[in-house]
Formats: sequence, C-alpha cells, structure tokens
Amino acid sequence: MSSPVITKIEITQYRIPYKDTATTGIGIYYEPGSSTGGPKLLGIQIMTNEGIAGEYISIAPGTLPQIDAIAPALIGKNPLEREWFYDTAKVVLRKQDKMGIGPMDIALWDFAGKYYQEPIYRLLGGHRKKLPAYASTLHGDKSKGGLSSPEEFADFAEQCMELGYKGFKIHGWDDGDVEREISIINEVGSRVGDKMALMTDPCCIFNTYADALKVGRACDDQNFFWYEDPMKDGGVSFFIYRKLRQAIKTPILQGEHLHLVEPHVDMAIAEATDFFRADPEYDGGITGTMKIAHAAEGFGMDVELHIAGPAQRHCMAAMRNSNFYEMGLVHPKVPNPASPSEIYLGEYSDQLEAIGKDGCVDVPEGPGLGVEYNWKGIKKYAIAEFTYD
Repeated sequence: MSSPVITKIEITQYRIPYKDTATTGIGIYYEPGSSTGGPKLLGIQIMTNEGIAGEYISIAPGTLPQIDAIAPALIGKNPLEREWFYDTAKVVLRKQDKMGIGPMDIALWDFAGKYYQEPIYRLLGGHRKKLPAYASTLHGDKSKGGLSSPEEFADFAEQCMELGYKGFKIHGWDDGDVEREISIINEVGSRVGDKMALMTDPCCIFNTYADALKVGRACDDQNFFWYEDPMKDGGVSFFIYRKLRQAIKTPILQGEHLHLVEPHVDMAIAEATDFFRADPEYDGGITGTMKIAHAAEGFGMDVELHIAGPAQRHCMAAMRNSNFYEMGLVHPKVPNPASPSEIYLGEYSDQLEAIGKDGCVDVPEGPGLGVEYNWKGIKKYAIAEFTYD
C-alpha cells in the first residue's frame, strides 16, 4: 500500500469585520455603531494524492510569515508523519515564537482523521464526549449597555449561569485600573461565587507586582478558581510568579505566552504556576498540545485550553487532566468574535448559546476535525491567497 503524499498547499488570508465592536489593540470590547476590521487570519488546505484535503481555518493572527517558511518543506512528504513536521518546523522557526506550527499541524490531523475515517479525538484515544464549559467575556465596555460596570458583569454572569455554564471568567478593562478590577471581582463573587467557578484574566495589564498582589488578594476573598496572566512580563518571569503564588491562595494559571512543551516544563519546575495553559494554535498544534498535557500529567497538574474551537474540543476529549472548555469571547450584546460563525457550515458553533442544558459542549463526531468549513464565505473576505506546490 503506497503512502499518501502532499501535492499542494493553499493558504487564504482573510479578514472578517466585527460589527458593534472596537479595540485598543489589547482587547475587543462592545461599542454600538462601531466596526472593527478584525485580525488577519488564515484558511489552510493541504492537498494530497489521495484526493483528501487536510483543512483548518485559523482563528489566531500573525502566523503567515512562519507558515510561509515551513509550508514548502511539506510538499512531497507523507502527511501522516506529523512528528517529523513538528520537529523540522521547530528548527526552521528557531528564531521565531513558533506559532506557525500549530495551524499546519491541526490541518495534518484533520487529514489523518479523514484518511482513517475517524474523529481526531478517537485517534488520540479520547473518550470524553461532553466537555464542561465556562463563559469567557469580552473586555469591559467603554460605553453603557453591555459590560460597562461591575454590576453588568455580574448580571451577565447570572445570565450565563441560567444558560447552564459551570464557570465564568472576567476580562475586565484594559487600562490597568486596579480598584475597578477589584470591584468586578467582588461584585461577581458576591452574586454567583457560591454557584459557579470564577476566574479572572487581566491580560498582562498590571504595571507592578503590588497591583497584581492586590487583585490576587481580592480573588482570595471571593474564592476564585484561578487568576491568570496579571503582569506585563507576559508570564515569562518564573521568579515573580513563584513569589505571587507564595503570597496568595488563589491558584495561578500561566503559559498562554510560552509556546511548546519545554518552557511549560521549565515553568512547572520553577513552581511558577498551578495550572498549565495550552492552545493548539499557539503550542505546536494538536501534536504539541498533547505533549504539554502529558507533561502536566507527569507533574500531577491540570491543563486548561485557551479559547474555543474544534481542535480544542478534540484535545480536551483525550485529556484526563482538564477541567473546562473556554467559550470565549462572549458578550450579552454581540456574537463571539474569537470564533466567528461565518467560518462554519452546519451545526458547529462557539457562540454564547452553544452549550447544552448540562453546561457542556459536544465533541464533533465526523472524520477529522468533524466540522465543515465555509470556504465560499471565507473567500468573500479574502485579502490574499498563496499556493505551494
């Protein structure tokens, strides 16, 4: 039996406009009447001599130059040899952050699932078909009417609880106002803290350790489930996060801005986090994410996957040590811009209402990623197209 061979790779760079939203560059927030251009994202199709294409529509920006560097190496290669691609791409991108590996690896896994006529989670040995979800918000609004006050964040938390969500994560304002962040934590905690797991992610906005410590102690007071990425170092200073862990009782979640398995292991050895963070797009694809999950398991630690998407669902289905699926970024007034509905055909959705009454999302059962992409729709938003053959 002959091996499959990659014959061509097609990349579509696209940009979907986000209505009624604006951004400061740090985060997206609701702004009635405004329109944000949205990040430049990628649609990937890996063609083979089998007539089967591995497909993935990326929702993370900034990887095109890296994919341009690594895609030519795949032409003529066996798409099932994902470990070879992972190791080769790490070397090619040794002077970069290596985020270009993830989208390509996910497309290769999509091919494998279609080739073997199985969903990816089953190829990974997964068995979890229901994934408990938490609602992860957009940033705080600048104008009234959505998430413009601590009270509105708490109102939304109650709305999410009524929909069935098991947890709620705050993305507050992006100006580093410590007292306002604490006020959200206190308001949400007092309303739903005894009914939902609560988290906060300041998105690396605080200037000082003192600011991060104040907010961490507010999380302690409200019994938060985790405290994520508070300081402007971006999570790379293991020393300071070890000190923060020693000073507060709320668990720290770190790793979104450290890519691949090796720095995650270093972070654990340095005692700089309680939970690992991983993302198939950021951390070397499904291949890299499962390496992180298994490394974390060796430390007795949990892995929480970043943001929503079909690759995340398949990975989580094959992980014992993961608690929640992040349904984000959600808001009471606008659709989720982090996983726009325009990229999918069929029933798959990562919008606010896309959970069951049990508070869970389902794992796609079709071959590969198990989703059907709206390539016609993506082409409508295309900025540029690239072909490697």
